[in-house]
Amino acid sequence: MDAERLVYMANQIVSFFKVYPEAEAIAAVETHIRQFWDPRMRKALLAHIEEGGSGLTPIAKAAADRIRAGAPAKA
Repeated sequence: MDAERLVYMANQIVSFFKVYPEAEAIAAVETHIRQFWDPRMRKALLAHIEEGGSGLTPIAKAAADRIRAGAPAKA
């Protein structure tokens, strides 16, 4: 899956959780990606982050950073 599609999908998840307080939205997006995205999709998203994360919302970037750091989900 290409980065453009993953960015679109991640930002769509963020749009669902945008009414949450920011910390909760980040945790919810992280949890969603961990639970529902294929490992290859997560790996491609993290590679996109390494290249700058162009197009991702700040919440999507923060969620991906938490996944990259290996921190357990808190949502």
